Order: sequence, then C-alpha cells, then structure tokens
Amino acid sequence: MEWELTEIPGNPTPSLQDSTVDVVAAKIEPKLANTLIRQLSQVCPLENLRHVKRVRRHSESGGKSELSIILCLSTGSETCSKEFPQDVQKIVDTYQLSLFIAKVAKCSATSKEEWEEQCKLWPTSYHPAHDLDVVRGFREEELPSIFNCMKTAVQLSKAGNAAIIVDPSSNQIIAKATDQTQQHDTSEEGNTFAEVKADNTCSLNESLEKDGNLFLSSSCLSKCNGWNMEVSCINPWGWTKQRTIKQNPLPCEACFAWHPLRHAAMVAIENAAERDRLMFPSSTSITKPNSNGNLENYSNNEPAKRQKMDTKDKEQSADEACCGDLSDPTRPYLCTGFDIYLVWEPCTMCAMALVHQRFKRVFYAFPNPITGALGGVYRLHGERSLNHRYSVFRISVPEAYLNG
Repeated sequence: MEWELTEIPGNPTPSLQDSTVDVVAAKIEPKLANTLIRQLSQVCPLENLRHVKRVRRHSESGGKSELSIILCLSTGSETCSKEFPQDVQKIVDTYQLSLFIAKVAKCSATSKEEWEEQCKLWPTSYHPAHDLDVVRGFREEELPSIFNCMKTAVQLSKAGNAAIIVDPSSNQIIAKATDQTQQHDTSEEGNTFAEVKADNTCSLNESLEKDGNLFLSSSCLSKCNGWNMEVSCINPWGWTKQRTIKQNPLPCEACFAWHPLRHAAMVAIENAAERDRLMFPSSTSITKPNSNGNLENYSNNEPAKRQKMDTKDKEQSADEACCGDLSDPTRPYLCTGFDIYLVWEPCTMCAMALVHQRFKRVFYAFPNPITGALGGVYRLHGERSLNHRYSVFRISVPEAYLNG
C-alpha cells in the first residue's frame, strides 16, 4: 500500500434514487422529434432541468431504436393527464401521444461516475471542470510535501494525537503540538505509552468502508486500544484516569501545563498565536495567569504597531483596538490560508476551532469513529450555516511506515 490522498466531502453524495424527480414523457416517432422539441421549448421549457436531455433514444431487442420525449414535470397524479399546462395538452392531443412517468436526475452530475449513473435513468449532460486543482483542492506537485508533513506529524505522535500547522505557500511549519490533556510520567517505567510499538498499531487491512469513508473496525480499535485511548479527540474523558502503572491521581499544575481541553489542535493553534505575538509585538496589554494561577495584566513595551484605522479617524472599534495593526500585510490573520495536519480526525470542538481560525485545508491520517467531526461521525465542514469552510482530506499511511 502506498501513500494516498482522499477528499472527504462536506456532504455525502446522495444515492441516485434520493435525488430524482418525476417527469411526464411520451414515446414519439423519430420524424416528429425536431418539431416537438421546438414546440415544447416554447410552451414548457425545463428551466430547472437544463442538464437533462429532452429526448431519449432507447434501442429495443430487435435493433430498432425508440425515442421518448419529456413533456413537463409530473404533478404526482397517477393518471398523468389533465394535470399539466393547456399548451402541452394541446400537443398531446394533436399528435396522439401515449404518456408515461419517468424519473430523471434532479441535479447535474459532479463526476463522470455520477453522470454514468444518471444516464441509466435518462440521458443528462456532463461538463467536467477545467481546473482540476480547484476541484480537488491540491496540485499534483504538492503531494510529496503533503505526505512529508504527515510523516512529521506521525513521528511527533507518541502517545496521543499530534498537530502541525503549515504555511503551504512556503512549506514552513508554523506550529506543532501534541495532546496535553493529562500529565504523563516522563520516566521509562511510568510512561506506559512512551512509544507506539508495532503490535499496538492497527492494521489498515482491518479497516472498513462505510459510505465511502474509512473507519476502524472493533477488532482494530481493540488491537491498538492502548494508543488510541490516549487520543483526546477519541476519548475526551481519558484525562480523568492516570495512564501509569501506579494509577496515581492527576496533580494540578500551574499555568495549565495540562488541561482537559488541551487537545493537540487547540494547543497548536495557541502556539501559532504565540508565534504571531512574538513576530508582531504591540503595546496592548495581555492577560495571562501568573505562577499562582491568578490572572494578571501584562503590558508589552514593544513599539506599537501601525493601527488599522486612519490616523485622522478618531473612532476605533473594540476589535481594532485589541488586534493592533491587522493592516500589516506581513501579519497573518489568525491561520487564514494555512493547512493543519492531524494524526487522528478531530472532534467537534477541535473542528470548530479550525473553522474560527480560518484554516484552508485539514489533513488527517486515522478516522475517529467515536467523536469524529470531519467524516467519521459528523461532517461539520459541510454545514452551510458556518461563515467559513475548509477542505478536508484523509491521508492513507502505509502500514509498512507505521511498523517501521
């Protein structure tokens, strides 16, 4: 098995039977085809079915071809007569047409495979996109760097999830992090899951396909139980149990060295924000916890950045005051345009954080069949009410690489 990249669509492709509409059709003589097409185009154009061809040619067993033409949309009447426009009824009466109900595709095909399925019901038109890179969300020459970034994430992941934020324009790693939802004993004896051993790695052959998406079978989950139960997005409550031999209760440390919400994606976002603060210092005050856990205001004495507003304008919104100079062209706005690589599919909390941070693409290696928000259980990236959407891809990691 080689490295492969598969897109996870925001909305699963509905079955053809669930995306059809009924039309009233009739069998016609071939010599009447052009005349009827012109008349019907004037009195009853199929405005919402422009992708459907008006005439269908069907070859009979004897080799003789038979033509059928769509008259209009069906109203649901079983008799399929006396229920459509008067002008259409006039055509039916004039040419003594024999009517029947047919099903056609409701929407135009988005792929060649879908188009072939539609044509089994009634012929449709298919216009493939010219810019395949826009459709797929990546370019062929990007694949080596994409796979290398996932290799880095897998290597970073030892006992839990790992996240790497990358600027695709320069292939620069902006930030990286691992799960910090519980405290681990750093000793070799205490840290049971310090390494991901070959016998704890689930076989990709033990995965199953469901609705076109890869998910882990129960045997696979059981086999790598020690590994994936350390993944915060799979086991959000795993922090309540100390994963050491001694099973000591978790101590609480200052400054949030560990926290139930510090999933790998959340920590990576925090690290990216800290990087921005260091690269683009401002004079605004920042609230941080002190060594005692109390919140205090810290003033940054670095030179103030250029304000977004014009100096003549005296009014300034609260957001502008907090953000400083978002007009600086060298400063990124949150994680806009960045990619994030996750070893495990994120949960809903992390997936929403990626929305708020304006990521461009999300890559993950292993599906999350318990709380996965990007294909495993939910498809949050297909939610239309969101003000930002990103593309999601699953990278199939060769088993030989995991066992190596």
